[in-house]
Amino acid sequence: MERRKFLQGAAIAGAGVAITSAPAIASGKIQWKLPTSFPAKAPGVGTNVTSFAKRVEAMSGGRLSLKVYSGGELVPPFAVEDAVQKGTAEIGHSTPYYSAGKNSAIHFFSTVPFGMTATEHVAWLRHGGGQELWDEIYAERGLKGFYSGNSGTQSGGWFKKEINSVKDLSGLNMRIAGLGGEAMRKLGVNAILLPPPEIFPAFKSGAIDAAEWVGPMLDQAFGLNKITDLCYTPAFHEPGAALEIVVNKDAFNDLPKDLQAIVEEAARATSVETLAQFDYFNTQAMIKLKEKGVQFKEFPEDVITALKGATAEVMDDLAKENPQFAKVQKSYNDFLTPATEYANLFQGAIYRQRS
Repeated sequence: MERRKFLQGAAIAGAGVAITSAPAIASGKIQWKLPTSFPAKAPGVGTNVTSFAKRVEAMSGGRLSLKVYSGGELVPPFAVEDAVQKGTAEIGHSTPYYSAGKNSAIHFFSTVPFGMTATEHVAWLRHGGGQELWDEIYAERGLKGFYSGNSGTQSGGWFKKEINSVKDLSGLNMRIAGLGGEAMRKLGVNAILLPPPEIFPAFKSGAIDAAEWVGPMLDQAFGLNKITDLCYTPAFHEPGAALEIVVNKDAFNDLPKDLQAIVEEAARATSVETLAQFDYFNTQAMIKLKEKGVQFKEFPEDVITALKGATAEVMDDLAKENPQFAKVQKSYNDFLTPATEYANLFQGAIYRQRS
């Protein structure tokens, strides 16, 4: 898929006219607006929301239909949760940490540096109390969040020059999301969070020196390899970034029970498809990028050590500032610690053996 096709129409737009919390009814059917933070035609992040919308309509026999609005088409890409909270749209699609400015604890429902992989994250959400904490925090804003998939481990970033030491990071302008950006700032990086459609133009123009987006599939689709052939992996800050379906809680409660269940199960089914898509097509894209001369490198050990130290400082500061951050962090780490031991003993061993 060409980059232009899914970037069209992604310019930032203002918020739409507010709606009531009751479902909009037309011809006996419930029709909801569904803005996403991403270009709706982008592989992975875009197909996640379009697949979800198709599933809901099919499973409900057309009783509930969702009109998908590409990032920036109805509301700005980073304002999806606000739009759902205010009633501009009944339902939205994003990644939780785009709204972490509301509450730093939200980071844990997307991803945190040196944190859980995709499978570990969904295990914590489903069985380790993560979803209950998510529900508790979102309820304060009148929202309900559903996990709808994961990118898997992402790329650490595309750089115009090699990173051979911590000193090479100092002074760089870098597009980077989440708490990884805060850790990078402690090492002298000017971390900038740009919405997806703005990454390529900023990288090409020289406004930024480095950019992380997602992984091989989407990085190639967005043309980052046209700017540089140097990509660092893995993403220390995004070992498994989750996507969400976020619903206005009043609108959700107004739905019949069977349609509520359909929304939840459609998100769950989409989450399985999404991770499979990322795993398969990231592999294919990686092969093509290597054939085009892209070099995949790991950050040097001293850089990783420095990033771990910077991350610990960021996490400690946030835990002191926000009791909810500390509460969610404890639950998260209560599973992460044994999960790391398990992964090293089982998954780590099989990766080494098959290589």
